[in-house]
Amino acid sequence: MSKVNLEEFAGGALQEKFDTAMEQVLANMLDPNTPWKNKREINIKVTFEQNEDRDDTTVDVSVVPKLAAAKSIGTRMAIGKNIKTGELYAEEYGSQVRGQMSMNLEVQDPEKTDTPQESAGKVVDLRSAR
Repeated sequence: MSKVNLEEFAGGALQEKFDTAMEQVLANMLDPNTPWKNKREINIKVTFEQNEDRDDTTVDVSVVPKLAAAKSIGTRMAIGKNIKTGELYAEEYGSQVRGQMSMNLEVQDPEKTDTPQESAGKVVDLRSAR
C-alpha cells in the first residue's frame, strides 16, 4: 500500500481544515470565559463509500473541533406580585438586600459646588459661609 501524505490529502484541504480547527481550539483555551480544566479535541473523520464494482470510492473528510463551552453567569432576582395591580415582576439585584435601593454616588468637582471647601489645609467654618 502506498503512503498517504496528509498535508496534500484532498488537495491540501485536510491540512487547511486542521489548521483552522487548531486555531479555534487555541483561542478557546485562551478565552477567560471558558473553564480551564476542560479538555478540547480535534476529531478527523475519513469516510469511504465504494461503488458496487469495488473499483472506485468516494472519500469524505471532516475535521470537527470540540471546544469548551463558555462559563455560565449567575445573578439574583427578587420576584413577586404587585398587590395593587396583580402584575408579576422580577427585578435583578446585586449585592444589596432585596428591596433596598442602590445609590450611585458621584464625586462632584469642587469648582462646581456652592459649598465652601477646605483650602490649603485650613478648616472652613460652614456656619459662617451662609
